Amino acid sequence: MNNKRRSDIEISADILKVAMNGAKKSHIVYRANLNFDVVKRYLKRLNAAGLINFPSFNGRIFKTTSKGKEYINQYENLNAYIPR
Repeated sequence: MNNKRRSDIEISADILKVAMNGAKKSHIVYRANLNFDVVKRYLKRLNAAGLINFPSFNGRIFKTTSKGKEYINQYENLNAYIPR
């Protein structure tokens, strides 16, 4: 396993990817390999930036916005330049 810590940009991209087609908070936690407190903090930031939609009053699904999809595209384009 890679012990390198992920940056804020990487974590944000991971969350947005998980929520691309809609996801519950627990799904985001497990698929992005984060804990609930961290996800809660990131979801607030991503929502404030217009990158993810919070669930409606009765809903429980988070969904990446079109602006969030553009973030993912830009992230992946830049990442293509970094050798692994």
